[in-house]
Amino acid sequence: MRYTSGNYEAFARPRKPAGVDEKSAWFVGSGLASLSGAAFLIRDGQMPGNKITILEELKLPGGALDGIKEPKKGFVIRGGREMEDHFECLWDLFRSIPSLEVEGASVLDEFYWLNKDDPNYSLQRATIDRGQDAHTDGKFGLSEKAQKDIVKVFLATREEMENKRIDEVFGKDFLESNFWLYWRTMFAFEEWHSALEMKLYLHRFIHHIGGLPDFSALKFTKYNQYESLVLPLYTWLLDQGVTFHFSTQVTDVDFDISADGARKQATRLHWVSGPEGAPGDGVDLSENDLLFMTIGSLTENSNEGDQHTPARLDEGPAPAWDLWRRIAQKDPAFGRPGVFADHIPQTKWESATVTTLDARIPAYIEKIAKRDPFSGKVVTGGIVTARDSRWLLSWTVNRQPHFKQQKPDEIVVWVYALFSDVPGDYTGKTIQESTGEEIAQEWLYHLGVPVEEIPELAANAAKTVPVMMPYVTAFFMPRQAGDRPDVVPEGSVNFAFIGQFAESKERDCIFTTEYSVRTPMEAVYTLLDIERGVPEVFNSTYDVRKLLSATSRLRDGEEVDLPGGPIARKLLHNKVDDTEIGALLSEYGLIADHSDH
Repeated sequence: MRYTSGNYEAFARPRKPAGVDEKSAWFVGSGLASLSGAAFLIRDGQMPGNKITILEELKLPGGALDGIKEPKKGFVIRGGREMEDHFECLWDLFRSIPSLEVEGASVLDEFYWLNKDDPNYSLQRATIDRGQDAHTDGKFGLSEKAQKDIVKVFLATREEMENKRIDEVFGKDFLESNFWLYWRTMFAFEEWHSALEMKLYLHRFIHHIGGLPDFSALKFTKYNQYESLVLPLYTWLLDQGVTFHFSTQVTDVDFDISADGARKQATRLHWVSGPEGAPGDGVDLSENDLLFMTIGSLTENSNEGDQHTPARLDEGPAPAWDLWRRIAQKDPAFGRPGVFADHIPQTKWESATVTTLDARIPAYIEKIAKRDPFSGKVVTGGIVTARDSRWLLSWTVNRQPHFKQQKPDEIVVWVYALFSDVPGDYTGKTIQESTGEEIAQEWLYHLGVPVEEIPELAANAAKTVPVMMPYVTAFFMPRQAGDRPDVVPEGSVNFAFIGQFAESKERDCIFTTEYSVRTPMEAVYTLLDIERGVPEVFNSTYDVRKLLSATSRLRDGEEVDLPGGPIARKLLHNKVDDTEIGALLSEYGLIADHSDH
């Protein structure tokens, strides 16, 4: 397997891999990673779909990319996914998956046209004082010291950032800046999370620094990700003959590992199935049976409350994590799940789905979003953060309807709190203690609804479903090399790890749909020796234009203060003004244009 870029590789079709007709494939889990892996086996590996089986603990596919209507509770979305132009593996996949809505178009075509006709951007990123504009005004507010902190982390080696927290490498100036407010609420970073992952994010999205304050860098699907991404992919896989077994929990995997570790083969897959969890089921695996395992889960043990019931923190048995723990005991190369799964107080947070039932609450949404939420177009353009909320509450309204089943007068809102254990400003309760109705009250308070109207609107003008997720930011815990297993561990002949807790050899970051597609693409291309390259991460971190643009934005457009007095500065200008360097520095606002002088 190799990484490549450019049209020559992007449009090439690989020849059929040797021996693929004798092989079959098994997938543990039916999240985006497994669905993508199955698609790559069929499209690029040319494996017949009826040779592929996907085992899933739940009753439907999609994993964390969910979106569902619970008959008694209402609409539920545990989270949303932000996308951008350069999710190279994701778009490589969805160019081949037919749209369910537009005849003759792919999912990528549909997505591209939608975001071209209705580009995403926010008109109010943050509020204060109960719905008033916080006037962050697109500024990062980074002091010279905070800027130096960013540069230091950006230039550090990966090894220097291993096992370090964000607040160990960034100082107070940075943590009090608008930049950190934008960043932490957009990506759900906490101060105790991984400095290494923060570094990877800076490199990965350096070309989007300018779009961070107003979300102009982002693109969103038409509906929730289940209906817009999972359902078309699942439908296509069914059409190809892929077999799905739902209500099936994989409990263990047997391996044959040579004494020197040079050869590793998965030999048996164990599972229990059905409502009773009948034991003893499984299948023996030969060298020709490929096994792709999704390990860990950010939505494992998610618990839903309802309008009158708080969501419960479930710290009990967690099948996805328990499976990885059993596997990890069998070889050091299989990772250390406890690094991520043993810190629930640091990895949990709660979200809620609010469905408005009449026109009263949408009027307040429109006041802040500065757009009609019933227009069918971009509304908030991403999250709006209540900067002075003790919960650090953020909320978003995507294009409506967000679900195809929505009624014309309903608006679906997603709300989340980064701090789970801090009492709210209106209710005096933590979000973890709160019913759906109480979460709606806290949100309405920060929306600017008159205090005397809040109880009635929360009770009768909205229906709210809270969800507690114990492991939702588990992958952000400080880590080092080896904590996550390689996608294809050294010596493996027939198995791979996929998903957010597998280690890609590329310089990609986690908590993205891209990473969930990149790891299975790497796995399939490696195990079948497919003769086409996996798209490398967009090279913005090596593009001097992107770096200069980001530098200018991080400085809020302020010119660089060149050393020396006026004479020295003039001499330096004379040296660079008529060069490509001078043109670039001037173009990106880092030095004044002196070409006329």
